[in-house]
Order: sequence, then structure tokens, then C-alpha cells
Amino acid sequence: MTELLTICLEFLKTGLFAVGGGLATLPFLTQMQQTYGWFTAEELANMIAVSESTPGPIGVNMATYAGYSTYGIWGGLCATLSLILPSIVVILLIARALDRYQQNPFVQNFFAFTRPAVTGLIAAAGFQVLQIALFTRTEAQPISVNWVAMAIFAVLLTLTQFKQLKKVHPIAYIAVGAVLGILLKM
Repeated sequence: MTELLTICLEFLKTGLFAVGGGLATLPFLTQMQQTYGWFTAEELANMIAVSESTPGPIGVNMATYAGYSTYGIWGGLCATLSLILPSIVVILLIARALDRYQQNPFVQNFFAFTRPAVTGLIAAAGFQVLQIALFTRTEAQPISVNWVAMAIFAVLLTLTQFKQLKKVHPIAYIAVGAVLGILLKM
């Protein structure tokens, strides 16, 4: 039961401070993985893949996945509700005040100054995803390059630059990546 309470508190903290979308939760999930060992780095990479490829907000999907893999259905439910609770409260409070103070210079400056911080959080999360996907860590070798994943990433990135292939829906790239991952057992 105390582990369930810990899950609630950790995801409540994540919901309060992971500003900028689902990928901003990655540093918090990494910290949870290192602190509590609820899931491995490989499971975190799987969480990202599943959360990115399923409908719904990535942060909520990741919280549900992490909570469920840690403590079953109750863990998934508690993690999800704990993650979204701060957002719901803040949105309700802001919605009431924003209409009244939207033109206030302090409010406009606040939003202007938070944009770079949010961009930094998202960039850091993206960098972590690249590290997990392209580099592997083992006890024998601290860091090694996953050359197959690196080649797939480079090819898909190059293909997106061609005018005709820019018209291809992103789901097609996700499907190709999933098939290649399954075929190459990555």
C-alpha cells in the first residue's frame, strides 16, 4: 500500500512540474526508474514507444503504463489520476483569472518567459529519447552505439527531406519503424 502512495506522490509531483507536454515527463520517469527501480531503462524505452504510438496524450499514456507495470490496475489508475490532477486544478484556476488579466503586462511577460523553459524541457526529453534509442548500456561496456538503430534513424530522417515523401503521413513512418524494430528484434 505504501508503494501505491509513493506512485501517487511521484506522479503528482510529475504533473505539477512537467510543463510542456508528455515528453517533459521523461526526466521524472528516468528519476523514478533510477530511484525506485519500478522499471528498467529498456522498459522505459518501450513505454515511450507504446505511448507515442497509441492514441491519447503521451504523458497520460506513460503514467498509465508505468503505474500498471509497477502496481497493476490500481497503480495505472492512481498514476494517471495523480498526473492529471494538478493540470485540472491549475487550468480551472487560470481559466477564471485569465479572462480578467489576459492583457496585463505581467501575465504576458510570464508566458513570454516560460516558453523558453518549456522548449528546453522538451529538447532535453527528446535528447533522452535519442539516447535510449540509439545507444545501449551494458555492464561490460558503459556506452555502445546501436548502429542498426542509428542507420534506421538516418534513413528515415533523410527520407523525410524528399518533397514527395513529405506528403507521407507520419503514421506510415511509425509503422515502418515498428516493423523494422520487430524484424530486427530491437
